[in-house]
Amino acid sequence: MNGIVIVDKPKDWTSHDVVGKLRGIYRERRIGHSGTLDPMATGVLVVFIGRATRAVEFAESDEKEYLAEILFGRKTDTQDITGNTLEESDAVPTRDQLEEVASRFRGEITQIPPMYSALKVNGKKLYELARQGQQVERKPRKVTISKLEIGPEDGNKYTLDVVCSKGTYIRTLCEDLGSAVNACACMNSLRRIRAGAFTIEDSHTIEEIQAAPEQHLLPLDSLFQEYPDTAVTLNQEKVIRNGGKNSTTLQEGIYRFYSQNGDFLMLGRVSDGQVTTIKNFFEV
Repeated sequence: MNGIVIVDKPKDWTSHDVVGKLRGIYRERRIGHSGTLDPMATGVLVVFIGRATRAVEFAESDEKEYLAEILFGRKTDTQDITGNTLEESDAVPTRDQLEEVASRFRGEITQIPPMYSALKVNGKKLYELARQGQQVERKPRKVTISKLEIGPEDGNKYTLDVVCSKGTYIRTLCEDLGSAVNACACMNSLRRIRAGAFTIEDSHTIEEIQAAPEQHLLPLDSLFQEYPDTAVTLNQEKVIRNGGKNSTTLQEGIYRFYSQNGDFLMLGRVSDGQVTTIKNFFEV
């Protein structure tokens, strides 16, 4: 079985837990996803089944959107409410104060990855070192936050609507926002509502997927709907399947190429009247 399923990841499940569950549901070992969610987070997890795992690389860098709740008054070692408290404070910023500093975090910014993350240093994951009480130097990384809006307020909590690039840590953003207003802060909750073109409305619970696995499986080419589609002749299909180049009159650009039977063959690039393969997806 091949395709993409959009999971609404439940709270307290790791992304690996979801993959393990889907392996049993779809009876397929080849399963991957395009972006890890922390156990406390919920929402959109794009999962690739079977041969569709060949497309994971195209979705990993997709922009993501989150609804996060920032809690003021507490700083923790994990930068979220699951961690041990490091500092407490009664300081809660006004909306105007938060709006003023939020502008500093829009666009390209620099983040220091948290110790409680899956990044590796000398072959060891940071969270493994953190659990041993170790702290190691982490290099700052550039990420892009294309949207940061301050949402509803509830006492010492605010909702944040964040659209960001791959590699952005929302809990680090929460702590950094707190520091910018001279207050303690951590992430209280996190829900991913979009990953690339897939939204929370496209997602399904584990229970829904288990009840009707095939019904919730999207075709692989749904990942590439931004590109125009074109059908090839039988002879051109043979060339594609043999890894060769075809001549074409198509305008330059990236296309989805299909067989005469409607099978999705590959994502290809047209340049100088030639078709070259970016990635093939046909069965071999």
